[in-house]
Amino acid sequence: MYPEKFQVLPLMLKLNQFLVYDELPLWSAPFGLVMLDILIYEPGINILDIGSGSGFPMLEIAERAGNSCRVYGVDPSEDALFMINRKIKLKGIGNAKIVKAYAEKLPFKDSFFHRIVSNNGLNNVRDLKKSLDECFRVSQRGAQMVLTMNLPGTLGEFYDVFEEVLSEYGLDDEIRKMKDHIFEKRKSVEYLKSMIEQSGFSIRRIKTDGFKIKYLDGISFFNHYFIRNAFLNPWKAIVPEQMHTKVFKAIEMRLNTIAKDCNKLIMSVPFACLDCLKS
Repeated sequence: MYPEKFQVLPLMLKLNQFLVYDELPLWSAPFGLVMLDILIYEPGINILDIGSGSGFPMLEIAERAGNSCRVYGVDPSEDALFMINRKIKLKGIGNAKIVKAYAEKLPFKDSFFHRIVSNNGLNNVRDLKKSLDECFRVSQRGAQMVLTMNLPGTLGEFYDVFEEVLSEYGLDDEIRKMKDHIFEKRKSVEYLKSMIEQSGFSIRRIKTDGFKIKYLDGISFFNHYFIRNAFLNPWKAIVPEQMHTKVFKAIEMRLNTIAKDCNKLIMSVPFACLDCLKS
């Protein structure tokens, strides 16, 4: 009998092969569509996508830019590399390459890129300043850099309830931790502008936008795969372990009440698209 991990491997491979057929990821599509409008295409240029994830918008940019251009993606995740390489092969995209790397240490020579993009990726790096400095290093003079970032009001409806519940349980230190968590993941436009300019780029324009996600109630919100996979564990890390059940049950019940009163539960996702230039 094979060990359990080898028994499930064929199923995992089938699931991964199925995932290569996905198109616009729900979360990243609204950000990326704005980016694709702002990005300037020219023949024969090198383009870098930082935090390529499952391949959007990296592969879309490669197809739109055409075969005279080369598009490189970087991501530290082995799963990301697997999915993107499968998509490159299945779609026959010959001008795209994915590399395992961190934004703080890009494996490219100085002044190599004419364009740099990151679709809601640089807000997840370990060191934003180092990442932006690396972007400056690997970009040519006159290079365009287009970044999208979700802003501090993301899922603000949830965080308002989270803070209320923490306050009612007397968890004042946890409220501070929650606000620190928001700042760590989502910077204000003013902060981003300052960091980008400190790294040597100028900003040509900033476009702010956003979208809303509608849920039936708090139960469906917490059960949503993306919420469970991307958000729930960091939220739980804010709360003492012995309080997890009480706090999140209270939040769920309050979200259910809001949904009942409004016939829906709405979560807002504001974001900014920053069009930058290496002068």
